[in-house]
Amino acid sequence: MSADYNRDAAWSLLTEWTQSESLRKHALAVEACVVAYAEAEADHLALTGEPRAALINLYSTTALLHDFDYEKHPSREEHPFVGVAELARLGWPEELRTAILGHAEYSGVPRATHLAKVLFACDELAGFLTACALVKPSKSIAEVEAASARKKMKDKAFARGVNREDVILGAEELGVELVEHIAFCIEAMKKRSTELGL
Repeated sequence: MSADYNRDAAWSLLTEWTQSESLRKHALAVEACVVAYAEAEADHLALTGEPRAALINLYSTTALLHDFDYEKHPSREEHPFVGVAELARLGWPEELRTAILGHAEYSGVPRATHLAKVLFACDELAGFLTACALVKPSKSIAEVEAASARKKMKDKAFARGVNREDVILGAEELGVELVEHIAFCIEAMKKRSTELGL
């Protein structure tokens, strides 16, 4: 991936297409979780230096851009297809574009890479954990516990927009226990709580 396709370029594209503060924060929350998995994967693969930086950059930019077209094109017919077509036009890497297509269960694009699985597993969960934090008196992610978040998933009235099946399937596809996945994402979001406003 060339230097042009870095986090700054992804953030600039996201903010150009997305005015909503909550959608921008969602992109950052998903990025926090996805990058934590990228770092774990880089450790697992014993990557250092440039290869490690390239892997983390790929995961970071994919997470930031996964919903960048959503504000302008929210329908299932358009999102994420319009955005991915624009990313192709701009020359963003194929692996990033395929992962973004795969995060929409209805796209029919299989999640074959670790990146695609991580993006799918973190997307809805990051939204759910944000909702869990915002109902705390402190509105802080530091107060959210994995076990209680798991229990809250059973409450259909809470954070109604979050697809529970996607959260469960995402952890399964990654091969991690759901509560472990929730705990991992809470820790990742805690590290960036200031930026996330949580």
